[in-house]
Amino acid sequence: MAGNSFGQLLRLTTFGESHGAAVGGILDGCPAGLLLDLDFIQGELNRRRPGQSDVVSLRNEKDELQIVSGIFEGKTTGAPIAFWVQNQDQHPADYAEMKDVFRPSHAGFAYEQKYGIYDYRGGGRASARETLARVAGGAIAKLFLKQTGITINAYVSQIGTVKLEKPYGELDLSKTEESPVRCPDEAVSSEMVDLITKLKNAGDTTGGIITCIIRHVPPALGEPVFDKLQANLAKAMLSIPAAKGFEYGSGFAGVSMKGSEHNDPWAYEHGKITTSTNFSGGIQGGISNGEDIYFRVAFKPVATLMQLQEMINRQGEKMKINPKGRHDVCVAPRAVPVVEAMAALVIADHYLWAKTN
Repeated sequence: MAGNSFGQLLRLTTFGESHGAAVGGILDGCPAGLLLDLDFIQGELNRRRPGQSDVVSLRNEKDELQIVSGIFEGKTTGAPIAFWVQNQDQHPADYAEMKDVFRPSHAGFAYEQKYGIYDYRGGGRASARETLARVAGGAIAKLFLKQTGITINAYVSQIGTVKLEKPYGELDLSKTEESPVRCPDEAVSSEMVDLITKLKNAGDTTGGIITCIIRHVPPALGEPVFDKLQANLAKAMLSIPAAKGFEYGSGFAGVSMKGSEHNDPWAYEHGKITTSTNFSGGIQGGISNGEDIYFRVAFKPVATLMQLQEMINRQGEKMKINPKGRHDVCVAPRAVPVVEAMAALVIADHYLWAKTN
């Protein structure tokens, strides 16, 4: 199975399945001498962990990280950093009824066509449980970026039809973690919780949007043509399970604007060249220009519904099954640290890349 690694100089390879023995990864290319704050890394995993509130999956996993190589006396050595988390709360029996059927909008049919075999226990490799390794690797990338002053903050800006209309500059992002759905606006957060509760009671699901802001990125990160900074961010985000859309800067809204409205005029402020607007989203020509990089990622409704669904088996016979399992109504709240982690891996990789040019 190819496609398990991400990045150029800073490269993350992940392994493991939803109901296998463990999930983990190997982060290669991390510079030596980086002090690893293990409490911070574990804290990032806790943000992604299931069972943290009533609005997410109730699977009970402690997700305690074990780092088995690449550090000495608390610092990175430059060697590959290997880590893993043991799966503890496994319920493979919940999926026994799904062994010979293809669930709507799941990866089972595509996997079986490609590999001739499919781990039906919670989706196996296609499960969002795999993102645990991304968060761990991304947390290390965050610690590296912290030395440079670069910060990454994401939050939920929409769940279903409930939208947070305020631009990120008007929000207090320090309140994001106070919300069970990671929306920094208390009133909108409450509406989102109500919607999730209603859908949970009905056995249904919905989608969501995560907005991410990367600040203090120096100019000149990114490579022209095929390794544009936004192109690698897009690849990173669209590799996350359930992600269906990516836009940066003005995104699709820019289509309805005139060029005279959309252009970002140059200005000279506080001793440096800047722009008076930022429809470009901090990237021009595929290269960072020093302004905030901001983007949005859209996630589809969770495909597993806690209600009777029509499915088909390998013989082409239709049947109706009420699935079991412990699933999120909306993946967006727990995907926030995943989006931040993938963004950190991209920015750190390009930062290292820029130092070698």
